[in-house]
Amino acid sequence: MLDLKDAIRTIPDYPKPGIMFRDITTLLGNARAFRRTVDELVQPYAGLKVDKIAGIEARGFILGGAVAHQLSAGFVPIRKKGKLPHAVVSIAYSLEYGIDEMEMHEDAVQKGERVILVDDLIATGGTATAAVKLLQRIGAEVVAAVFVIDLPDLGGADKLRALGVPVRTLIGFEGH
Repeated sequence: MLDLKDAIRTIPDYPKPGIMFRDITTLLGNARAFRRTVDELVQPYAGLKVDKIAGIEARGFILGGAVAHQLSAGFVPIRKKGKLPHAVVSIAYSLEYGIDEMEMHEDAVQKGERVILVDDLIATGGTATAAVKLLQRIGAEVVAAVFVIDLPDLGGADKLRALGVPVRTLIGFEGH
């Protein structure tokens, strides 16, 4: 059986010294690995009522689009500030090097719709936590957050669980 971990390239010292960058472009380029990844992300939610999949820019768009297709759900892009053409709701969040902002269209999710958040990786959880709060602010019920990779030592998945959001990850890299 294909080990998804083997399909991910690790690039040391990128984008700065001491960081082990987990590059999923190799997984996406491997048809079997990509298909298995999407299948495993979708499997627990098949047959459940899911209205929308929200994907975080940019790798969350690729994965989220495939998950949305498989679950017959709509797709909602969550983007960096200034990238969406219609009226938006936004949230500022902290990064290790400052503050950033993300946005989504204000009409992308209706109150009470059941949404799954998708991205490639959960590390410190800053971006994912902000995305969950943004979705909840406009009335979404965030039923889960799913990621291909978890860096558990950084605690991001635990932050989402503390918000009451179940988290599913496929691969963990200890010591990130």
